[in-house]
Amino acid sequence: MREHHPIVFAVVAAALWLAVPLAAQHQHDPPPPPEEQAEPRPAQPAPAEPAPPAEEHGEHAAAEAGGDAHAHAIPAFYGPYPMTRESSGTAWQPESAPHPGHHFRRGDWDLMLHGQAALIYDEQDGPRGDSDLFSANMLMLMGNRPAGRGRAGFRAMLSAEPWTIGDEGYPLLLQTGETADGRTPLVDRQHPHDLFMELAGTYTLPLDGDSSVFVYLALPGEPALGPPAFMHRFSGWENPEAPLAHHWLDSTHITYGVATLGWVRDGWKLEGSLFTGREPDERREDLEGPKMDSWSLRASWQPAPDWSFQVSHGRLESPEQLEPDVDTARTTASAIYNRRLAGGTWQTTFAWGRNAKDPGETTDALLLESALGRGRHTVFARAERLENDELFGHGHEDGNGHGEDHLEGRIFTVGKLTLGGLDDFWTRGALRAGAGALVSVALLPRELGETYGDTPLSWMVFARLRL
Repeated sequence: MREHHPIVFAVVAAALWLAVPLAAQHQHDPPPPPEEQAEPRPAQPAPAEPAPPAEEHGEHAAAEAGGDAHAHAIPAFYGPYPMTRESSGTAWQPESAPHPGHHFRRGDWDLMLHGQAALIYDEQDGPRGDSDLFSANMLMLMGNRPAGRGRAGFRAMLSAEPWTIGDEGYPLLLQTGETADGRTPLVDRQHPHDLFMELAGTYTLPLDGDSSVFVYLALPGEPALGPPAFMHRFSGWENPEAPLAHHWLDSTHITYGVATLGWVRDGWKLEGSLFTGREPDERREDLEGPKMDSWSLRASWQPAPDWSFQVSHGRLESPEQLEPDVDTARTTASAIYNRRLAGGTWQTTFAWGRNAKDPGETTDALLLESALGRGRHTVFARAERLENDELFGHGHEDGNGHGEDHLEGRIFTVGKLTLGGLDDFWTRGALRAGAGALVSVALLPRELGETYGDTPLSWMVFARLRL
């Protein structure tokens, strides 16, 4: 078990605590001038009459976040619809989904501040297991304003995980992807997020009352590939474990160099991206230069406020630092269902991802996750099944002390079941504090029994502070 200096956790908590006065000041902002209320903004045309689902959800989302139900609502970035439809990068979620954050105004800017930090004790069972105490965290500020005939915006998201988790990541059985030091691949561990998770600028131009075009430029940012990142969808954001399917679905959510062009009409969105295929390197505190050597296309559809679908395909040039001659074609499809309840929300995500390596094998991953939040309590669950060819060949030994290089490159079908919950027991102004726990079981083929043990059981306990 690695140790982290306690000052690191204090810094994360203090950053969220000090952000509260900034968010709270929105209560004292003057209302928009009458002429601004009367005229619709160019990039965000006002509907002919109030939209009950969006208004109801705005109040519900504020209540979920522990904030002011009458806070100023930031307009959407990419089209004439409620902000609640937007998630990570340019991805969509159901309009009825929670959208925690504190909305306020500064001059012409409509702003939203959001953040959270979790202190986690992690115990992974079996011969390949390990334990650790770490913090997963992020702080996000975004805003937009009228600019010419359209609307300009920015998105900035930071994380202290390079210091609160460290280069080697945290223990997570069956997880693979990226590297700890530029030489050693991370196996049975989840990598930390970079200090700079998103630094993006946007511009949206309305075409008529129900359509628009937009551009998204980021270093780093998220291309149009996959469903919303796991920490941005309600079905997954209270679960402190990263999905095993992360590198089949949404691992491009931190990409150093993204240019996306999109078109929106009613419930449809078509978009394409040019981006850097290489995943972030082991130096988590710096900014990496863009190569813009890869591409992706995504189609999203919202047939109703409770549903969001997407299909996407991309070609990633040399995504893995340790396999520079291997490219990957990634295809994903997902469906998210969100249902608002009295005092809560129920959301379920089903996603499929395929990585076709060139040269190399083609592997698939399936994810089903769901979360039910009512009042101060949240229960979450996740089930995964995936084919992984990166579990062996890195100097590991099995339970009998034998080397495993003979298993290098073999595809093993593995799975995982997770169940957990959270109780938000304390609220102060814009802050909510909670504590939770989860238990997970790894599902393995018989031939992996000596390496991982018979059905290893793992668990986490955590305390979470949310702004």
